Formats: sequence, structure tokens, C-alpha cells
Amino acid sequence: MEPPDCDDWLALTAGPLPVEQALAWVGRPDCGATVVFCGNVRDHADGRPGVTGIDYSAYETHVVPKLAVIAEQARSRWPALGRLAMLHRVGFLALGETSVVVAAGAPHRGDAFDAARFAIDTLKATVPIWKHEYWEGGQDWAVGMG
Repeated sequence: MEPPDCDDWLALTAGPLPVEQALAWVGRPDCGATVVFCGNVRDHADGRPGVTGIDYSAYETHVVPKLAVIAEQARSRWPALGRLAMLHRVGFLALGETSVVVAAGAPHRGDAFDAARFAIDTLKATVPIWKHEYWEGGQDWAVGMG
């Protein structure tokens, strides 16, 4: 997965997410702050101890356009925002694997933190990506989107 020539890196992939590459890409000489959020598969979910993995699926043709809307909204709210990466995986992920990366660069930390938080929160609430959780003794779709 290669970063684009523009300031928004938006992608859905079945392969491992390039966390270090996203961090390096977000950095620009005019941006003194970079914030990276990684969502990793954990060993529990609400009411479900012993999670062993998650299978992510998506309405693939809609994901990147939805991410583009989020990026546009973030740039409207934080005009000084530099580069923004929103990358998500699909397929089965084991414990500890990274399912989503949001990285934001800005001249100052407040904008970088705020834009990154807005991006991940809005992604989870609006982008058509679902997770099917597997745990000791069962499996089912997770409650809510993202």
C-alpha cells in the first residue's frame, strides 16, 4: 500500500496496515504535531470475554467515498490540518492485529488531536464496516457499526 500524492490517504485493504509508513507520511515540515490512533483487536468486547478474533467486512465501494467526506469535514473544521490518513482492514484479524489507523498532522497539537479524534469517531459511526466477533464458545456480529 503506497501513500498518495495528495494530503488525504484513504484506503480499505485486506493486508496489514502500514502504521509506521502512515506516521512518516503524515509528517510535513510545516506541521509540528502528528497524532496516530491505532485500533487493535482486543481479547474482549461488551459482554463477551475471551474474544479470539474479528472478521471485518465492508460495503467496499462506499468506504473510500465515506472516508473522503470525513476528510472534507475535518478540513472544514480544522483548516490548518496537514495530511490525514484513514486506513481500515477487512478480513479476519487475530488478537493484537491493527484494524484501523487514523493519522493526522497539523501545525499545532490541538488541531492534530481534535482532527484525529473526529476522524476515528466519525469513521466508526458512519462508514459501512462491520465486525463479526469470535470468542470462546461462540460468534456473532458486533453491536453497532465499526
